[in-house]
Amino acid sequence: MKKINWGIIGLGNIAKNFSEGFFEANNSKLLAISSSNQKKKNFFKQKFKIDEKFIFKNYEDLLDCEDVEVVYITLPNNFHYQWIDKCIEKNKNILVEKPAFIYEENAKDIHKKIQSKNLFFSEGYMYRYNPLIHKLVEIIKNEELGKMISMKSNFCKNILTKKKFFFFKKKRKIDENGRLFNKQLGGGCILDLGCYPISLTLLIASLFKDLDINNFELKNIKKEIGKTNVEIDAEIEIIFENGFASKVKSSFKNPIGSDTIIFFEKGYVKINNTWTGNTEILKFRNGKKELFKNNVNRNIYSYEIVEVSKSILENRNKPCFPGTTINETVLNTKILESWLNA
Repeated sequence: MKKINWGIIGLGNIAKNFSEGFFEANNSKLLAISSSNQKKKNFFKQKFKIDEKFIFKNYEDLLDCEDVEVVYITLPNNFHYQWIDKCIEKNKNILVEKPAFIYEENAKDIHKKIQSKNLFFSEGYMYRYNPLIHKLVEIIKNEELGKMISMKSNFCKNILTKKKFFFFKKKRKIDENGRLFNKQLGGGCILDLGCYPISLTLLIASLFKDLDINNFELKNIKKEIGKTNVEIDAEIEIIFENGFASKVKSSFKNPIGSDTIIFFEKGYVKINNTWTGNTEILKFRNGKKELFKNNVNRNIYSYEIVEVSKSILENRNKPCFPGTTINETVLNTKILESWLNA
């Protein structure tokens, strides 16, 4: 079987977790990496058996490598647009870690450029490739629970305090120059976490027949700004033209978890641990509960790697449903920017 050769620019924690998915992807190979951090390069070289000639100090050198067929961009958010643009110049297929963009105008610019070339582009929402997402789509489409009414989706965790002696809590030391809390790097809970439930909202809303998901209203926007001038707690409600409403919450301080509930005419569906490989779907109807679990103990990123590689092998420039398309990315970015600027 032919394997697609991948290159990664930026070797943070996400890149490491993602790269472990190659161990379970039979149509893909992690060929090349690029970073200025020698310690990280040494780690990746040893763990993923990367040939020295495919280890680059400069991102440009990796993009110039003819053997690399697709580039995974895991740099801080504020660098995404620049390096997506350079990938297009070098005719490289692209998977970029979420959120792909901070500004809608950048997303629209890339949309135009990507259309002029037969290059694959997608934003890296790995949860979209979880087999249980296909099960969720099936539940919605068969209308066993009737039509959807509303939903609420959270991605919230506490990274500001830690437990210390019984019920007393101590503030964690925050790296004000790190990605999460630095506004210049695109930090804050909206871009880091809120992008996930917005992405899911768009996927769910797209399952309505004859609904234009581009038409919506944003209401009940709340934000709490932390000491580094980024959001540490935020909420928003997205209301579509047919009345379907989604309440979204993200937080760096409120550990209420990452569950999603979709309400129907005849019951509801709860998705536990929506964004990870440990996802469960609970379907409730007439007081009866049905549980769906992914019984395969597999790296969540491996599904994404396999499907993206398959798309490239088949000469497609966008992922198969329910992967994130450039159209969704533009819309997702529009909502994120509106939320940030409200």
